[in-house]
Amino acid sequence: MHTTHTIPLPGRAPLILGQTPLVMGILNVTPDSFSDGGQHNLLDSALAHARQMIAEGADIIDVGGESTRPGSEPVGVQEELDRVMPVIDALVADGIGVPLSIDTYKPLVADQAIQAGATIINDVHGLQGAPQMAEVAALHDVPVIAMHWQKDRDTTRPLFDDMQDYFTHSIALAERAGMGRDGLILDPGFGFGKSLAENYQLLAGFLAACPQQFPILIGTSRKSMIGKLLDNTPDQRLAGTIATTVLGYINGGHIFRVHDVRANRDALRVAQATLYGPPAGL
Repeated sequence: MHTTHTIPLPGRAPLILGQTPLVMGILNVTPDSFSDGGQHNLLDSALAHARQMIAEGADIIDVGGESTRPGSEPVGVQEELDRVMPVIDALVADGIGVPLSIDTYKPLVADQAIQAGATIINDVHGLQGAPQMAEVAALHDVPVIAMHWQKDRDTTRPLFDDMQDYFTHSIALAERAGMGRDGLILDPGFGFGKSLAENYQLLAGFLAACPQQFPILIGTSRKSMIGKLLDNTPDQRLAGTIATTVLGYINGGHIFRVHDVRANRDALRVAQATLYGPPAGL
């Protein structure tokens, strides 16, 4: 069963993470993301896609300006700001009805995005890439999604042991900066520094790999762990993504970061009704 967590957000109702799964819609304003690079990097198309995802049931919109796919080129701070800030400014001015998260590992980008209206930081380096990131989160009192990614991991050591140690360090950094324990959401980092077998081992038992009493974000949408198994391209991975989303929910996940909002939302509603019963009145 799902543990319940209340995650405060500045100026908004808190996120309630429990048996009702939340869907995070991916808004990549990049030219080179592995699945949708170049599709939403112009302002009008980015805004239209964000509105579409909200209409389809997205609970959070995650705005990112740098691809983390293998082989991608690093993006400078100013270029990343030039990509994400017009989108965040326009969505806030548009009165967007859901929280915005900023997908970045750069403290300055996170700081500017939060000042513009984002209320969540999504850090692929789990607060360990830049020491100031936890301080930015504490200053603005926003939660952080801390992802597991060890580029130089010792693959002879059990993955789950490595993950426990890694997240323990992320938690210590958050506490040292003055973040509350209700300010962290853990992301197991599917596809990042893990073999195909390890990704599926993790999908089956990620709760054992993450320190207890923290909510979990699952991000498997269109990833190579699906493509390598099914021998297909990112645009052919919806069915595989839905399978991982449902399994991730059944196994204890709380937030699901996806490209295809409506399909994953529908699958999660069926999974929730199976575990907990349909809503009263139906």
